[in-house]
This record gives sequence, C-alpha cells and structure tokens, in this order.
Amino acid sequence: MDDSKGTPESDFSIECFQNYTAPEVFIQGLAGIVDQQDVETMIRAQKQMLQRFEKTNEMLTNCNALSANRLKTIGPEFKKHTQLLLETKKDLDYIFKKIRAIKTKLSTQYPDAFAEAVRSSLAEECEEDDDLNDSSASNKKDNRRSLHLKSTDSGSIEMERRASQ
Repeated sequence: MDDSKGTPESDFSIECFQNYTAPEVFIQGLAGIVDQQDVETMIRAQKQMLQRFEKTNEMLTNCNALSANRLKTIGPEFKKHTQLLLETKKDLDYIFKKIRAIKTKLSTQYPDAFAEAVRSSLAEECEEDDDLNDSSASNKKDNRRSLHLKSTDSGSIEMERRASQ
C-alpha cells in the first residue's frame, strides 16, 4: 500500500462526498442510519397534521370574520341600550331622591302617622313573606325584616330595613 493514496476506505469517502458540503454529508450519514419507512410515516403524519391545521385555521378565520361582522351590527345597538340604562338609572335616582324628600317632609309634619304607616306597611310585607315561606316547602330559610327607626337631629325619622337570614 502506498502512503500517498491512503487507505481504500478513505479514498472512497473522499471521492464519494467530494461534491457535497459538510451539512449535506451529515444528512446523508443520518439518512443511512434512519429507516426510510419511518421517515415516510413521519412525513405522512406531518402532512395530515398540516391539513388539519389549515382547516382549523380556515374555520377560525371564518369564525373571526363572522364575529367581527356581528360586532359591527350589534355595536350601535349595544351602545343604545347602554345609554338607555344610564338614563333609566338617572331617572330612578331622581325618583328615589324625590321619594326620600317626601318621606322626610311627611315624617317632620306628621311623625306619629308616618311611623304608624311605615309599621303597617312593613307588617303587610312580613305577612306576605311568611305566606310565601309557608307555601314553599323547598325554601326553608326564614326571611325576616325588621324596621329600625332612628331619630335625627332635625327631628325627622330615618328608616332602615335589614334582612336577616
């Protein structure tokens, strides 16, 4: 054997891979190790998963487009309803403020009659609640309301309802 030529194996390796780059030689070496049937199975599985992902992506895109379209149509309606609720809240706040003012005025002008009217009104509510509790076997909680009257400095009576369970 001649030292200039080297071993037959090294001559074959050099001649065989002379036109390839180092990464290509590495890939070829791996290809010889891995079973070709396993590689084909992996490629098929990847293609199937790609198809599923593409279908899912298309479905999500359609869903997103439908949602955006629906939001465009519902958005102004939602804003109208929100505005209506805010106006209703303002109206109710105004009404309750007027009711409180009337109650305060009545309690200062007619304190005895007002206190009696409040007690009788509350007694009727308690009776209605007791009737509902008696007729309802599934609801075993006892709802009782009590009225606490507080005297304020101006002589008016402040009412407070408390529900105990």
